[in-house]
Amino acid sequence: MGKPRYIRLADMLSNAIQDGKLAPGTKLPTHRAFAEQFKVALATATRAYGELERRGLIVGEAGRGTFVRDLALPPALGVRQIANDDLIDLVFNMPGDAADADKLRSGLRRLAASGDLEAMLRYQPHGGRRHERRIIAESLSPTLGQVDPESLLVTSGGQHGLAILALGLFRRGERIALDTLTYPGFKSIAALQGLELVPVDGKGGVMDPEDLQRQCRERKVRCVYLMPTVHNPLGSVMNEETRLRLIEVARENDLLIIEDAAYAFLEPDPPASLLSLAPERTFHVGSFSKNLATGLRLGYVIAPALYTDRLLEAIRATTWNAPALISGLATGWIEDGTLASSQMARRRDGAERQKLCHSVLNRSAILSHRNAGFAWLPLEKGARAEPVVSRLKEHGILASSAEPFATTVAVPQALRLAFGGIPMHELEGVFQLVREVIEGVPHAAGMLE
Repeated sequence: MGKPRYIRLADMLSNAIQDGKLAPGTKLPTHRAFAEQFKVALATATRAYGELERRGLIVGEAGRGTFVRDLALPPALGVRQIANDDLIDLVFNMPGDAADADKLRSGLRRLAASGDLEAMLRYQPHGGRRHERRIIAESLSPTLGQVDPESLLVTSGGQHGLAILALGLFRRGERIALDTLTYPGFKSIAALQGLELVPVDGKGGVMDPEDLQRQCRERKVRCVYLMPTVHNPLGSVMNEETRLRLIEVARENDLLIIEDAAYAFLEPDPPASLLSLAPERTFHVGSFSKNLATGLRLGYVIAPALYTDRLLEAIRATTWNAPALISGLATGWIEDGTLASSQMARRRDGAERQKLCHSVLNRSAILSHRNAGFAWLPLEKGARAEPVVSRLKEHGILASSAEPFATTVAVPQALRLAFGGIPMHELEGVFQLVREVIEGVPHAAGMLE
């Protein structure tokens, strides 16, 4: 029996998209025009478009039409990797909202109607335009205290901020202390710069100040890298007492401090930042990736005045300046309240996802922040993460083991699940499948209570 007509039409368009004959962004005919062109019923055309949307090849935008998706990118909500297997991605945390495209459209209209657009086509100051640095600095004052705009440098994302610190502050072979589980992007930067990583013991993502002191006595450490407010991957928030003790250790041993605040906005009532407690040695790194959009690639570094010239040189050597179009969008969203509402929405969304995660999996085993779109699931003693990850992939789910996050030779057996962009109507089924796979892997039964 042959394929239904709507499937044959969907296959025809799919081949054209895959072969590049229909380029990303191409607007497709309306359902009615498509039906007339191929002499089929309107219902058949609608089913063909529905099939293409199910395959992740097209996207419909209310009031604008239907467009070919860019297959090199995840969909708008950032979860499905468009590959042969159409995998659900629990590796990268890419929060999003259905209204994000409208937000971008509105922001671009605002930019087009204001100011000197020609200036955005020219080279910008390496550290960012002065008025935008002021806008960002003022927006951070509720959590960081007063920030001097001259100490704030605009970067092409938080990752770029970490990279210019490695490039501008450290020499090859210098040692950086950090948690035994940490952000993989910082590990990559350290490896490229030839920096030696010194793992420091702690509990649940909170570094032990006394072990940091011990490491400093045994070897010369130049800096300590921390995520004190919403640790990645464990979601912990360090209390102020521990922050103060770590700063004591840093001052006793003349350590620089890198404070990575990528997810700090998820905590509505954070303790005092390391920047506010030790401004003379703290480099505070933030971005707009998780609270606005991952594709913006805009961030900032707040640095002691002694070091800003070095960091400006590092920006000049890497990107020259962050794109003015992107910084103009972001600062406009700060001023009109879009950023604040987006942060609140991300916290509400994360809280809902966390409740579902804990109820379907196992609350007692999971480490996470209550508002985060990611969680850490330790496996029971004797269980291994590798076969679980492999079996999940067979079921269409990509997940990460602890290896990318580990800085020690002995890697803990755990899964890191990032679910910030998965549509809510799919999420319970995804968690259920994760649970079933974990319980079904040999020697892994019982790792969920």
